[in-house]
Amino acid sequence: MHVHDKVFEPTPLELAQHMDHTLLRPDATHADILHACEQSMAYRFIGLCINPCYVTLASRALQGSSVRVISVIGFPLGAQTPYGKAMETQKALENGAREIDMVIHLGALKSREYKVVQEDIATIAGFCHQEQALLKVIIETCLLTDEEKRIACDLCVAGGADMVKTSTGFGAFGATIEDVRLLHELVAPNGLGVKASGGIRILDDALSMLQAGAVRLGTSSGVAIVRELHQRMQAQHTP
Repeated sequence: MHVHDKVFEPTPLELAQHMDHTLLRPDATHADILHACEQSMAYRFIGLCINPCYVTLASRALQGSSVRVISVIGFPLGAQTPYGKAMETQKALENGAREIDMVIHLGALKSREYKVVQEDIATIAGFCHQEQALLKVIIETCLLTDEEKRIACDLCVAGGADMVKTSTGFGAFGATIEDVRLLHELVAPNGLGVKASGGIRILDDALSMLQAGAVRLGTSSGVAIVRELHQRMQAQHTP
């Protein structure tokens, strides 16, 4: 749904279909993952974003549902070797991931080793598309200048990514309206989407990110946000 050019007033289900329910805490247990799977099915989030070690568990729990299993790769620093990222991706896809959120090689980008960055993206995109999976590339906007954001977006386009994602959620700050708007302007003409993530905790934040051009939101507060929308709609219809 293209929402940035008009006021977006979604139903709870429409909002959930823009949201990746996220559980990337390092101390998340098997029980936590299974609970997140139950929430994802109950609220009908489009995807559940988890660490690679839990992809098999989540894939089994979500089997037969519409919720897509999303695995992060090279997370959260992006500093793994290209081989390491490739193997991690292949295993995640083999275990049932349908979308990959990969952290860009930030050091190479900062060093202006653009060929290294593009090849890293292209390799993972190749594995993903071979399995009809989507690739989102996390560029960690809080660490980049606007010029570096532009270059990162160009490399994502050239490398064959499907979306550009703002943040890991582990940086100094997450998504901002300005960054989402900028990324949307840079990648939308080439058919890529923007995933806003990091710091999205309340309904108005979520709606603002969608209004600015995001097509996907990553948040661990998805349940609270959808409930807040339910409550707001009920209040509006109460005499």
